[in-house]
Amino acid sequence: MDTLEQLEQQLFELQPNEFESLAIQIFHQQYTHNSLYRSFCDQLHIRTADVRHLLEIPFLPISLFKRFQVTTTPFTPELIFESSRTTGSIPSVHHVKKAELYQRSFLKGFEHFYGKPEQYSFLALLPSYLERQQSSLVYMVEHLMQHTQMPCNFYLHNLDALYHQLLENERNEVPTMLFGVTFALLDFAAKHPMQLQHTLVMETGGMKGRRDEMTREEVHAELIQQLGVKEVHSEYGMTELLSQAYARANGVFECPPWMQVLARNEEDPLDVYVPGKPVRGVANIIDLCNLYSCAFIATDDLVSIEDHNRFKVLGRLDNSDVRGCNLMYVS
Repeated sequence: MDTLEQLEQQLFELQPNEFESLAIQIFHQQYTHNSLYRSFCDQLHIRTADVRHLLEIPFLPISLFKRFQVTTTPFTPELIFESSRTTGSIPSVHHVKKAELYQRSFLKGFEHFYGKPEQYSFLALLPSYLERQQSSLVYMVEHLMQHTQMPCNFYLHNLDALYHQLLENERNEVPTMLFGVTFALLDFAAKHPMQLQHTLVMETGGMKGRRDEMTREEVHAELIQQLGVKEVHSEYGMTELLSQAYARANGVFECPPWMQVLARNEEDPLDVYVPGKPVRGVANIIDLCNLYSCAFIATDDLVSIEDHNRFKVLGRLDNSDVRGCNLMYVS
């Protein structure tokens, strides 16, 4: 059986028909070298020799990232990411063995959907992320900025400065990507309505109780009207993952080749629906880049699977913790 390092070399050359085989190999490695995951599988009476198909792999509850250090093989992490938290809550913590692996994942994923970062000016309106340390989203956007010579900047609360930079970029016809947390984008659009022709707006989720609850459709409709864009794009990522999905139209997310989203039965967490068919359920995420933590995560996000590897986020389970990335509800 290949080692984790050998499996890592296959991640970004993966063909669609190779996903399941690589996932099975990673499962066996993580069962062997991740004591927490092995204990979880053993409690479910999983016979590893019987795990030969994707739907037979156990998915680790995402809440365990709050209570335990989820690592495959012992290592000293090069990066440690923490999730946002509400008062009194415990954040999720992701120990990342290799910074290079995360960088390759988000760069390859970005290029898969949007092309080379060199062609963009990156502007980031991410106040709730900038106000805390160890945000994986800030790390990603910061490194995207390092790959371009175009104007780039983070904006905490200075909406006027962002407005003037967008005006300059529009005047010079500079292809621009504006990453923004949802409530801050809405505040900006209300204060500075404009007609953006060369700017792609990328909302990252997160109302954080700053505004009345809105559906994603309502948020996008307001931003489209106020900012003059044809579509609002969305990024789906979380502290516990090293990969991102993107929605380029109508709130439908697509995964890079090394990531897949399945749906499980809300009443029976071990009942995972067959992939490739339209279904609603709770998201189980396979992120093969999570080689050194856990690649099989049972989240608390309610999803609608559109078809093979395309999905919409509908909200969250009623009893799950509030998180910064998905606070918009479904109508």
